[in-house]
Amino acid sequence: MRYATILAGGSGTRLWPLSRGAQPKQSLPILNGKSLLQVAFDRIVGLVPTEQQFVCTGEAHRKVVRESIPHLTDEQILGEPEGRDTVNAVGLIAAVLARQDPEAIFAVLTADHLIEPLDEFQQKLDMGFQLVEDDPTHLVTFSIRPTRPATGYGYVERGEAIADMPDAYFVGQFIEKPDEVHARQYLDSGNFGWNSGMFVFAARTVIDALRRYMPDTHEGLMQIADAWGTSDQAAVMQRVYPTLEKISVDYALLEPASNDDSLQVCTILMNVNWLDVGCWASFGETLPPDTDGNRTNARLVSLDCRNIIGISDDPNHTIATVGCEDLIIVCTTDATLVLDAAQSQRVKDIVAMVDERIR
Repeated sequence: MRYATILAGGSGTRLWPLSRGAQPKQSLPILNGKSLLQVAFDRIVGLVPTEQQFVCTGEAHRKVVRESIPHLTDEQILGEPEGRDTVNAVGLIAAVLARQDPEAIFAVLTADHLIEPLDEFQQKLDMGFQLVEDDPTHLVTFSIRPTRPATGYGYVERGEAIADMPDAYFVGQFIEKPDEVHARQYLDSGNFGWNSGMFVFAARTVIDALRRYMPDTHEGLMQIADAWGTSDQAAVMQRVYPTLEKISVDYALLEPASNDDSLQVCTILMNVNWLDVGCWASFGETLPPDTDGNRTNARLVSLDCRNIIGISDDPNHTIATVGCEDLIIVCTTDATLVLDAAQSQRVKDIVAMVDERIR
């Protein structure tokens, strides 16, 4: 049976001061009144029944998630006591689903991306389910056709094409975030895609692979699975989950699987417009520019300014700028952030310096 889980961990510190510890970026209504999480669930309408949709998030954000996605029950929210990177989120999903459905096949999707067009996304996700349904040893990743030599994303090399599956390939190699020279080479070759962080797996295949590659993690996840749905669930989760090795699914599962003859790592190329809304610079791309490249969700009054991004939690707030270029300004009732647009990835560093009460 098909399932889908949206990963919505983390607090999104690079979108501070709008995003806070109690109000993570995925739940902010910043996309024409919708949150990134709501948009992520909208993308899977018609592909997976609502009762087979899940979200994996921080336990502290359970209430916020329920308010954002009211059709989810408590059982459909997998709450992590703390973030332990993606392999443990994926392992937790696999362990929980396999307990109730040994034949479960699940998609792992993201809560901080904008993807268009919808029909291309859904077609390729359906293809991913088909690949795993045809052969549970397939571990399916989704790669995005690159449009520039980006250095902030990982890359996936496409190997041999999979018969009768257009845009489906066996993976040649995974490459972590490259420098600009190598990123340009990957773009020019035409054989690489951006690693989207989205997957389709058979639950039992993930569990068996973790047993071989990460036996301690497997043992911990099995303890959690055994307690799932019982009165001991919360206590076991709180005791065991924080002890699991913190590592990504790419390093812990997909890379060793690439050298395992019993598994087949595949990638499906998505021809979509893909935006990772991970910082204010990328969020600015969701807003229409004026003739000088200035963008805002509030009232921006600019004199001799270019490429200003002005953000406020109050649409009636006025931001006025004079003689500025390439600035990002974010205003809330208790904090204002001003930064060079090229430094948008450093917001998390300044957040660590501000008073804990407004983090």
